[in-house]
Amino acid sequence: MAGTIDQSWEERRQNVVQILESIANDVSTPRNIRRVAKAAADALFDERYKPAVRAANAIEMIEEIMNDPNLPVFTRTQLWMAISILETIRSSPD
Repeated sequence: MAGTIDQSWEERRQNVVQILESIANDVSTPRNIRRVAKAAADALFDERYKPAVRAANAIEMIEEIMNDPNLPVFTRTQLWMAISILETIRSSPD
């Protein structure tokens, strides 16, 4: 599985879920963005797919809202952090 330097899939997933849930629970963030953050977090727990596919699905959802003019700058930064972690999951061999 993952080496000692790498975080495990579960650790990376949990990091991303924490970021996405903080966005989903932030009432100052527009509702449509909170909804997508929640859906992306939920996608990471879809047992029908391998982790790489779940990560790709979550990235796709997040990327759809990245150009939203109502997206707060701080939230955009959080979403980029989530995407960068998801990219490591998507590109890891499974």
